[in-house]
Amino acid sequence: MAAPTAYSLIATDLDGTLLRGDDTVSDRTRAALASAVEAGARHLVVTGRPAPRVRPLLGELGGAALAVCGQGAQLYDAAEDRLLWSVTLDRELAETALGKIEAEVGLLHAAVDQDGVDGLTLIEPGYVMPHPRLPAVRVGRRDDLWAEPISKVLLRHPLLSDDELAATARGAVGSLATVTMSGPGTVELQPCGVTKATGLALAAAHLGLARETTIAFGDMPNDIPMFDWAAHGVAMADAHPELKAVADEVTLSNEEDGVAVVLERLFPLFARQGLSRDYGTALGPGSPSSPGSRGAGSPFRRPGSGASRQ
Repeated sequence: MAAPTAYSLIATDLDGTLLRGDDTVSDRTRAALASAVEAGARHLVVTGRPAPRVRPLLGELGGAALAVCGQGAQLYDAAEDRLLWSVTLDRELAETALGKIEAEVGLLHAAVDQDGVDGLTLIEPGYVMPHPRLPAVRVGRRDDLWAEPISKVLLRHPLLSDDELAATARGAVGSLATVTMSGPGTVELQPCGVTKATGLALAAAHLGLARETTIAFGDMPNDIPMFDWAAHGVAMADAHPELKAVADEVTLSNEEDGVAVVLERLFPLFARQGLSRDYGTALGPGSPSSPGSRGAGSPFRRPGSGASRQ
């Protein structure tokens, strides 16, 4: 069945976007995604998390069998538990890049995500996981980080803000790696040229879908390339200012079911049926999915009403 809106591919970030702070997806958001899929759209997770940290969540989401992981470095097929595509960060380049950044800012604390569906997250002494629910293995020294192929390096500085560290890192590493900021305490180095956009484009081609029919949801600067690639970008209410600046619209926060608010608007018939069945109430004027106002205008814009970034 063809999707009844302009969008047939729904690309969502996880942390700060689809997931609530406790790493769960709300019933309302699950229902909205299920309604969109029932209407003919495809849901694709596009995240900075590596494949092993995404596998359990995909099982809970049901219909999302494919995911772009590792900031675009991995295309993961959950149904077969294998990587359809992956690119690794050269470990010598990564070590050189770290040295260049430390020459500018002093001592960094680093971690790595190993490549593969069973890859580990390794953290060196002094590194504190910004997301304490995600598993990690502490190693004895930095050299131990390079024991196996890696998809990215995670950086933390004891004093600099994420914005300051990311800006300095970009200037220091040049073309050695791509620098991204994907969340509080999460500045990363990944293979040069690899972004969420490159991974999303690969996944869309695999699914036979086009950028012109893609809507993307996110909250951090690492989502900017994905917004640039997609036809429509939706930032969460508490998104980073850099992402809001390029978004086509701003929805409610992840804690307020911001993704569901937009999907219920785009797939109204299916959303009404789903919410009536699951929540005992139908959506109507003045409901949370109805367009609201932000300042002089509404943050909710229908397809075609905003600037297209093709």
